[in-house]
Amino acid sequence: MKAKTGIQKTNAARLLDRAGIDYELVPYEVDVNDLAAGHVAESLGEPVEQVFKTLVLHGDRTGYIVCIVAGDREVDLKKAAKISGNKKVEMIPMKDLLDVTGYIRGGCTALGMKKNFPVFLSEEALGFPFIYVSAGQRGLQLKVNPADWLRVCRATAADIVSER
Repeated sequence: MKAKTGIQKTNAARLLDRAGIDYELVPYEVDVNDLAAGHVAESLGEPVEQVFKTLVLHGDRTGYIVCIVAGDREVDLKKAAKISGNKKVEMIPMKDLLDVTGYIRGGCTALGMKKNFPVFLSEEALGFPFIYVSAGQRGLQLKVNPADWLRVCRATAADIVSER
């Protein structure tokens, strides 16, 4: 539960504190023209497969779901639909992200959204001692143990990524 001097804690960080989960807040340089996980990984000096992105989808049966996948991977829509109990899912339009989650693109995290949606974490995350996920604002990542992230987000670990 470390925040470097001068870094404001986000709601997600406060929720981790409340849950007693160790994490580190890690700032990085934002490029508003490149909000991709690859840029974040490069800025952090970490491998892109350890920097996870949070994606919001909408299912035809269950409504919104959240998928967390490595920065170099894509969500397999058929796998995500099946694991979430939907016939089909699709990414939500970017213009809807703030209204649905309370977060903006490049700062979306599964913890502390406006509502508790079903969360699915790519099972690949569990192979790392720690992963990076958005702390809930652009320019700030959480370095956290993936099993802890899974638990605090009440997520399900699942095979939700497309084949390479």
